[in-house]
This record gives sequence, C-alpha cells and structure tokens, in this order.
Amino acid sequence: MPRWNPDARERLVTAALHLFAEHGYDKVTVVEIAERAGLTKSTFFRYFPDKRDVLAAGQETLSQLLTEGIDSAPADAAPLAAVGAGLERAAAAMTPFNRELGPVLHAAIAANAELQERNALKQAGLSAAMARALRERGVDATTAAVAAELGGLAFKEAYAAWIEAEDAPSLVELARDALDRLRATAARLA
Repeated sequence: MPRWNPDARERLVTAALHLFAEHGYDKVTVVEIAERAGLTKSTFFRYFPDKRDVLAAGQETLSQLLTEGIDSAPADAAPLAAVGAGLERAAAAMTPFNRELGPVLHAAIAANAELQERNALKQAGLSAAMARALRERGVDATTAAVAAELGGLAFKEAYAAWIEAEDAPSLVELARDALDRLRATAARLA
C-alpha cells in the first residue's frame, strides 16, 4: 500500500484544476498534471484512478463529516436540525486550501460538460450520504431525502458565497443561514 502524503494529493489537485481552467479539461493529460505538481505519473495514479477523479477529491471525507454531524445531533433533533449539525461539522473542516481552489474549481467545471456531470454526481452522493444518515436515525425515506437535498443545496450555496467574497462570514455561518433560508422557502411552498 502506498504511503499517504496529503501534500502530494493537494499538489495534484491544485495542478489539475489550474491546468483544466487554463487549457480545458480535454486537453490536459495526467503527465502534465504530475509535471505541474512536481511529481511523477505513477504518483498521480497512487491517488487517482484517472483525471476525472480529481474533481471528486475529498468527497469521501466530506460525506463522512456530514454523516458524523448528523449522527452527533441530539436524538430528538428534527431532520433539518440534524442536517444542520452535519453542515456545521463539514463547514468547520474546510480550510484555506478549499477556499483558494474554489474559483478555479468552478471555472474548470463550468467549461466542461463531463466535469459538470461529475460534479452533479458528487452532489448527489453527498445528499445520498445525508439521507442514509437520517434514515439510520429513524427518519422516513421521503423526509430524509427532502431534508438531505435541502442540506446539499444549502452547502452548495454557502460554499459559493464563501469563495466569492474575501470578507464573507465563516462557512459555518453561511451554511447555517442558507439552511434557514431554504427551510423558510420550503414552508412557503405549502
């Protein structure tokens, strides 16, 4: 098993996203990504099966943080309150690295249909993880799915606001506000 080097992973992600934004996803090779990161092609493949998977870097960790937050919510917490706990846990774990790469990531995704599909799958995976955690708390499947989708949308909105403005509040605060807005919007739908 290869030795895990988080610095190498971050370097590969940074290099890939910058290259995707500069040249377009289709024109960038794994060799170019590795060279930009100052690493070898074989090092790239220790961390990612192919260049598409760079976009999903951190998805497992993010899903785990969301799930842990939902699991740690009080037993009597309403489904959206439990989702809020998951959002707070995940948002608190975001680092300056996540914030710095956000605009580059969004630019790369916007320029390529395949990356847009991959990003949609990533979003669906995060919502599925939250829904699963809610069902494990005894929430019925429909309620869990709706609460998880609202949570996913809240996180997406909060992250976009966080990376757009240097003086934005903390991601935790933005996620909390986004979920509150969505909760109020959902209440007006009835």
